[in-house]
Amino acid sequence: MPRKFIRKYMPDHDKIRNHVQLNRIFGNLLHDPNLLHLNRRSVSSAFAVGLFIAFMPIPFQMLLAAAVAIIVRCNLPIAAALVWITNPFSMGPIFFFNYKVGTWFLGTPMREVRFAPSWEWFSSELGVIWQPLILGSLVVGLVSAAIGYGVIRLLWRLRLRNYLRNRRLRFTLQRGNNKDKKGDK
Repeated sequence: MPRKFIRKYMPDHDKIRNHVQLNRIFGNLLHDPNLLHLNRRSVSSAFAVGLFIAFMPIPFQMLLAAAVAIIVRCNLPIAAALVWITNPFSMGPIFFFNYKVGTWFLGTPMREVRFAPSWEWFSSELGVIWQPLILGSLVVGLVSAAIGYGVIRLLWRLRLRNYLRNRRLRFTLQRGNNKDKKGDK
């Protein structure tokens, strides 16, 4: 994992620990070192949290991801950043896909819905499509969280295996060079 690159953009742990409002809400949970550490468990759990919440059609996704990351004790910045998968440009297609998945699971036909950002639309149309939308969001969120968690664990393991193999190879080559130098004397 590109630790140096990620560490450059991570907030200072002391600033988060000493933040008055966060301390009032979360108390001693902010003192957990996993909130900002980059290790396999913390990062893979943060991917699961961030991806799951990203596919939920709820407001304040970053705040919810941060709160869940603190409770689950995973990397807070990564979990909060991943919710931006559903940004204003991608939100429509993602939630439409979630709706399609929900209708497929429920076995109901898809309704043709024309979005209009008005209170009238929310009160009439959202009342009809909320069940398939929520079910589809839960399914897509759970599947993407599981895949994200697994892929990060796998990539981390492969990276570690390559690092150990290269270190072993360097050690073997270095040991071989030292034997050659002793033999020359």
